[in-house]
Parts: sequence; structure tokens; C-alpha cells
Amino acid sequence: MVLPRSRALNILRLHRTCNTSQFSIYHNSCNPLRSLPHLSTIANALHRRTKEDGQGDALEILGSVRTVRKQKWRAFLEIGDGSTVHGLQAVLSPAQGQGLSTGALVLIKGIWQASPPGKEQTHELHAEEVTVVGAADSETYPIQKKFQTPEYLRTVPHLRLRLPTQSLLTRLRSDSDFLLAQYFRDRGFLRLQPPIITSSDCEGAGEVFSVNSKLPISTAPHNSQSLDVQDGVFFRKPKYLTVSSQLHLEAYMHEHPKVWTFSPTFRAEKSDTPRHVSEFWMLEVELRTQSLDEVMDIVEDMIRSLVQGLRKSPFLQELEATKVTPDRKLAQEAEAEQNLIRSRWANLLGAPWPRISYSHAIEILQDSVRSGESEFVHQPSSTTGLQLEHEKFIAAKVGHGQPVFVTDYPQSIKPFYMLPSNAKHGRSDRDIKTAACFDLLLPDICEVVGGSLREHRLPQLEASMLAKKTEPASSQQGDMASPDMETQKANSSTTLD
Repeated sequence: MVLPRSRALNILRLHRTCNTSQFSIYHNSCNPLRSLPHLSTIANALHRRTKEDGQGDALEILGSVRTVRKQKWRAFLEIGDGSTVHGLQAVLSPAQGQGLSTGALVLIKGIWQASPPGKEQTHELHAEEVTVVGAADSETYPIQKKFQTPEYLRTVPHLRLRLPTQSLLTRLRSDSDFLLAQYFRDRGFLRLQPPIITSSDCEGAGEVFSVNSKLPISTAPHNSQSLDVQDGVFFRKPKYLTVSSQLHLEAYMHEHPKVWTFSPTFRAEKSDTPRHVSEFWMLEVELRTQSLDEVMDIVEDMIRSLVQGLRKSPFLQELEATKVTPDRKLAQEAEAEQNLIRSRWANLLGAPWPRISYSHAIEILQDSVRSGESEFVHQPSSTTGLQLEHEKFIAAKVGHGQPVFVTDYPQSIKPFYMLPSNAKHGRSDRDIKTAACFDLLLPDICEVVGGSLREHRLPQLEASMLAKKTEPASSQQGDMASPDMETQKANSSTTLD
């Protein structure tokens, strides 16, 4: 292959068909993609303007065929390349459109022209040359122009990424990662890369994935006893997929005052609901502070900064575009969803977010029940915690479309390591012992961020562990030593997740 390595990688990343044997890279002298650096993305093409006579520049577009409409005198293709949810319409001759079907990867060279009046799209690409880079069989290609359920799309993960909504989510996630990294770097936070395989069961609930790989006989060490390896087991001690990087970040925090990570997390909860997934990425932060309000300030500022950064890109407009429908019967519903998207983004940047204590939230819930305003499946109680229905009500009642911080939950329903609330560390409740912690509730979504101050006094921490029947760290086998907490009395830490 004469094609430079960087170009080859780009081509291979762009092209996937259901029949990979139909893909080929030509010799450099006849390679249709040899002018790859001159290609235009569809997102850039759609922002191009034509001259007064309607004629535009010459364009080269590489993309996948979303739909094909063939007529007697011409053929129309809708092309997508992942750069936008919007498709680009290409006008072809019948000969150029022959054999093309949904899923094919095509390279189109043509002239960008204004569309005739009355058309949905303002511009279209009039093809002069069409090259099929990767063909697709219309009979077997699994994604067609019709509704497919998420369950079905999970059976074709290599192809569902071509869908406009999936492409949008991928770009949204990529930009969010960049903006968050930029936010923390500008404020002096150190980004860490904690291990994925660990011997720390951070949550202590036993809902972890165990890692237990056995070495093949051919690769097992000759003197296995010297490595404490029995029966070919790979690890010397029990290992798990991480459920949280909290312990690693806490250890780093004793040297670096502000640290964070954004890394994979695994939970072995046997719950088949949209709110429980086996694998996800979690943002975790540790910093030295003695103020719960300071932590909430950081959370609010971080999310506001993220939203402001995303608004500079066309993500909001593209999210609204995913709700557009040609069906007049559904137009009103689609418009309502668009308005909801706009209001959600606007409310994130509005007035300061409300902050209420857990006890105040319970009072609001109980008052709504007594007045007949609401009925709940789970009756609100100060000792049982907030259920999803309670969180939704609080977010709507108190937040009025804005996020809401709920602080100072009872110690009895929170982990052992949280610092008790007092006048300095949060808002203490007179009737029950509370922890200096918070949850951030978003309308409809509910809890998205949780944080707390840490108990830094060793005697109190051990007493809390015994009270909650948690095994002390000294009796566990871990891959990190416990820090000397007595030396950290002046600095409580906090975690955001």
C-alpha cells in the first residue's frame, strides 16, 4: 500500500459496511481518496453561501448514504458524515445513482448550488463525479429509513454510530470532555488516571465485577510458587473492576490539594432500568476544603461553564433538529419538546440555584401530601431517604426548572466516611444527626452530582465504621495504604461524583 499511514487510518475509521470484503484501498496512482485533505465536511458545506447567480464552489464530500430517491431523469441522495445531524442532498444523474443504496460510502465531487424555490433544503450538491468507496447490499443492510428501537440498534453497534442522533451524542460527549478538562486545568486541578483493575471495593456493597483470569498452560511461569500463583491464577490477591476512584484520589489529595479524574466505572447491580448501567464514565473530584458551600459553588460554576461552552457550538440547534417531524399530527408535540430543550439549557444559566436542607425537603413533601397537592407511592420520611418521585417533586416545586441542591442528609442513610454537620460544616438539624453532604437534583433527571466533606479524625472514623458494621481498612487487603489521617485534621476533603 502506497497510501500514507495517516490517511489510511482516517479512511479505515470512516468506512464501515455490513460486508467488509467490499472495501478496498486503491494504489496511490488511482486512489479516489488521494485528495482527502481537500474534502469538506457536511457541517462546513451547509454553511457555505453561493454567489448571486446561485453558483457555488466545487466540493468533495465523503459520506454514507442515508436515503436514495431515484426518478426518471435524476436521483437524489441524502449523505451524512457525522459532522452534523443534518444531511446533505446530492443531485445525481440516473447513471451516477445506479446501484447506490442506503449504507454505501461514496465520494462525490460536484458544484454547490442553491436549491429551487420552495424546497426544504436551501442548497444542494450537483454531482459531477461519484465514486463508490464501499458498497452496501440494500437487501441485507440492517439500518433502513424507518424507526428502530434502541434494543435492536444494540445488536448492530458498529453501524448504529452512523445514525444522526448517535453522531450528535458522540460529538457532544467529546466536546464536554474537552471543556471539563479545560475548566479544571484553568483552576489548578491535577488530572489523574487511576487504575481500572483494583483490589479496593470502594462502595463496600459487594456489587463489583471480579477479575479472575487464569493463565494458559503454555504461558504459566515455570516457577509459579515463587510468584504465589496457585493453579495458574493471574493475580495474587482478589481484584475487581473499579466502582469508584475515590480512595485513589483521596490519597493523591494529601499531596496535591485539588485533583480530579474522568474514567470508566463498573457496577454489578442486577437492575434492568434506565437508571442503572453496568459500565459508565464518572467525573470525580477531591479538594481540600472545610466548607460545603464552597464545594457546591464549584459544582454550579463547573456546570454553568460547561453549558456556556457547549452553547458556542451548534449542539442546541442540532438537538432541536432531532425533534423535527414532517408529520403534522406530531408537529405540536415536537414543538413542545423543542421548547423544553431550550428552557432546560436556559435555566442552567439563570439565577443562582436554590439550596435547601434535607429536613426542609421532607417538610415540603409532607405538606404537599397533607394538602392533597400530591400523592406518593413511598411516603416521605426523614429516615428513609428521598425516592425518585420525591426528587422529581422537589426539583419542580423548589427549582421551578432550575437545579436544586439538597444538603445535610441523615447520617444513618449515608456512608460512614462523611463528616457530621455542624455550624461550620453545613447546616445541622436539631432532631437528627446529619452529614455534611449534598445531592444536586436536575428537573426530570434528578440526582446527577453527589458530594460530601470527609471525616478526617481517625477515632471518629473508626467509631463510625463500627457503628455501620464496616470492616476497618487495617483488616482488608488493598492495593493502597491508608493515609495518616491524624496529620490531616486541618483539611477535610470532599468528593464530587
